[in-house]
Amino acid sequence: MKELLVEIAKGLVENPDAVNVTVDEIDERGIIVYHLHVAEDDMSRVIGKHGRIAKAIRSVIKARAVRDNVRVQVDID
Repeated sequence: MKELLVEIAKGLVENPDAVNVTVDEIDERGIIVYHLHVAEDDMSRVIGKHGRIAKAIRSVIKARAVRDNVRVQVDID
């Protein structure tokens, strides 16, 4: 799932080398948190107008999580 998030983000940004994803351990609620880091100049490309792109990224990752039977959360840092 981490690889999927990286590939989606690299397709959106101008500086794909700056894309980095860190993964937290499963918390007490059973949720795995993925932290997406991009270059400062690319933040608006990843978030989009009114957060639409960020919402779409989260939807794709959550759909994959349902298929894998896990609970996830995507934070854009």
